[in-house]
Amino acid sequence: MFELLQAGGLLIWPILLCSILALAIIIERIFALKRRQVSPPGLTESVGKLLMRGGISPGAIIEIEGNSPLGRVLAAGLKISNQHRVVIKETMEEAGRHEIHELEKHLQTLGTIAAITPLLGLLGTVIGMIKVFSAITIFGVGDPQALAEGISEALVTTAAGLSVGIPSLMFHRYFRGKINELAVDMEQQAVKFMRILQQQDPVQDEP
Repeated sequence: MFELLQAGGLLIWPILLCSILALAIIIERIFALKRRQVSPPGLTESVGKLLMRGGISPGAIIEIEGNSPLGRVLAAGLKISNQHRVVIKETMEEAGRHEIHELEKHLQTLGTIAAITPLLGLLGTVIGMIKVFSAITIFGVGDPQALAEGISEALVTTAAGLSVGIPSLMFHRYFRGKINELAVDMEQQAVKFMRILQQQDPVQDEP
């Protein structure tokens, strides 16, 4: 394995570093973007039942806030539940935007890795071919060993760059789609929460 890395030349090391960073981001985001972690099923219904029973205490709001991203969105509305519905909606939308931004954490880095690692591989190919032509100039084409170093560097860096870039791009697209699904789900739960508040005090919705 070490001999293979040596054959890749200097550019194999930044590609290797990118692969480690990409793997860490992928593993972290797989756990962070689980639906149960982001938008726990039944949370909005549980909050609605508490409201029906006569309100939610500050301690309960803190517990809901620490539950999940959806919990923080609902808690933002609960903290000002005595305000006009327009104010509550705007506050929850702002909280939702913040939570979506948090869900997208590290995705820009993963996208950058997906873009640059094939380019690093291509650069390694160019450097390797330059070495090949330099060897041809000095030794001619009759000495395969003199050409081997440049050819190995060209092939290894290209393969390494694509091997890191392709999975990184796939997971980047997957996580983007997953976040969009979670955003829609949280928006639906927020609408359901607003309906519960409307049932609690329909007078506030009158002009």
